[in-house]
Amino acid sequence: MAATRDDAAHMRAALGLAERGLGLTWPNPSVGCVVVQDGRVVGRALTAPGGRPHAETAALAMAGAAARGASVYVTLEPCSHWGRTPPCADALVAAGVARVVIGTRDPDPRVNGAGVARLRAAGIAVTEDVLAAEAAEVLAGFASRVQRGRPLVTLKLASTLDGRIATSAGESRWITGAPARRMAHALRGRHDAVLVGAGTVAADDPDLTCRLPGFRPTPVVRIVADSHLRTPLTARVVATAQETPTWFLMREDADPERRRAFAAAGVTMIATPPAPMGVDLVHGLAHLGTAGLTRLLVEGGGQLAAALLRDGLVDRIAWFHAPAAMGGDGWPAVAAFGVDGLDRMPRFVRRSTTPFGADLLSLFDVLPESPT
Repeated sequence: MAATRDDAAHMRAALGLAERGLGLTWPNPSVGCVVVQDGRVVGRALTAPGGRPHAETAALAMAGAAARGASVYVTLEPCSHWGRTPPCADALVAAGVARVVIGTRDPDPRVNGAGVARLRAAGIAVTEDVLAAEAAEVLAGFASRVQRGRPLVTLKLASTLDGRIATSAGESRWITGAPARRMAHALRGRHDAVLVGAGTVAADDPDLTCRLPGFRPTPVVRIVADSHLRTPLTARVVATAQETPTWFLMREDADPERRRAFAAAGVTMIATPPAPMGVDLVHGLAHLGTAGLTRLLVEGGGQLAAALLRDGLVDRIAWFHAPAAMGGDGWPAVAAFGVDGLDRMPRFVRRSTTPFGADLLSLFDVLPESPT
């Protein structure tokens, strides 16, 4: 059955629900679902924090008996396998829905196409790929974890026009204005975790929390790349590790006594093989994917940004530019990482540019043919 204008409108509503769950549902994807009976919405839901219950189950519960004969709009193919919850495809069949409209198929090999097949075998009409590009965008983090074994990585930078993030004395607060900083917190709140280097912790002693009241009900996972665990135990991220999930990426040969001290403070320790620039980030991000993280925001500093770019681990860049110049005395947003020719530069395509107060936020996607 071909898609209609109403299909696009209802799918757009489902996508709006799914976007609200970004950063909250890992290891599951954030899915939106809308149940429509005779042109009237009788049920709507998104995946709950932590990934359960699934959106379809919650939307059908809201619809109740009105789900029989209804059309269901779901941003992702309904699951067809047993996990921590029963299959959503079976729930749709049991509810007696007449039609299911899907944004995009599930990249999980346990599901991919099987959910659609289960629905059609039960006599339910299925329409696929409605607003597929928009649905894939919401799904991008989950797809990265399933297909590449690591979370989708967004590198967030806040700099002057000439790419400086701090003065030669280390002063960095504040290069950007309050509106841009609020947007940066919103970005943080839409990711599963935030990653910084040990240098950023030493310089700024950050909380690494989303400080927008009511923006999200669960804390962002805080991750620090600290090869030899030099971060003081009095640092905020360590001192509050019992209340807010805090993980450290370290070298496997880090001092055992330091490891025990961090673990006693409530920090989750992730050991990686030694690497020239500290921790092995390829190994570390694979571990994050295994742990279930789907969307990772990297906030600094320059050495960490360089290491990620060098290893081809940056998928997107969110760059805040302040209308100021600092010159070569300042610290660069990205440290040297061995580019010796123009053909070796990672290249990106700009998706959008948006003003926030006096500052500009530009969003970039990595080009597929880029060295990254």
